[in-house]
Amino acid sequence: MPHPIRIHGFPLSGHTHRVELFASLAGIAHETITVDLAAGEHKQPPFLALNPAGQVPVIEDGGDVITDSNAILVYLARKYAPAWLPSDPLLEAEVQKFLTLAAGEIAFGPAAARLITVFNAPLDAEACKTVAARVLGKLDAHMEGRSFLVGDAPTIADVAAYAYLAHAPEGGVSLEPYANVRALLANIEGLKGFKPMPATKVGLAA
Repeated sequence: MPHPIRIHGFPLSGHTHRVELFASLAGIAHETITVDLAAGEHKQPPFLALNPAGQVPVIEDGGDVITDSNAILVYLARKYAPAWLPSDPLLEAEVQKFLTLAAGEIAFGPAAARLITVFNAPLDAEACKTVAARVLGKLDAHMEGRSFLVGDAPTIADVAAYAYLAHAPEGGVSLEPYANVRALLANIEGLKGFKPMPATKVGLAA
């Protein structure tokens, strides 16, 4: 590729991490630009010119700007790493299903619980933990006899799910009851190019 993509994000954002993780796993040349969320940089005109929604991550690929972490994963896979997004219609539909899960129950469960402990978000911790238990149970059952979420190889579905599942204990959500989920996380962590998201000593991780 003629130039590295530019990833605008925040180190403790799981949404940012999934993009950085995929770029690293897929060997996509990239540079990261930290957006100072605490200082409100994401609400200032220079950043809003990239993403009017004022959210990270955002990538720049030459003159193209792409927002929304899952949309970015699809874009990068299609353009630079097609093996990570199956072309088989059934498998691709499965990948899309897990991207929706990442944006739905994972976001409203373990990710939201972590928002409370890491960022003092004004959310209902018990409600978040209830959603987390439901989605973790669902994923644990799905992973029985599997190594990855879809098919026999890693896809962007695994990348989209990873950060907020792996860091669920920071939100007070234990992974101990979910051996198959923990095995999935270990399989992702064993991939060449894996890079972790910085840990925060809060919740069960304190």
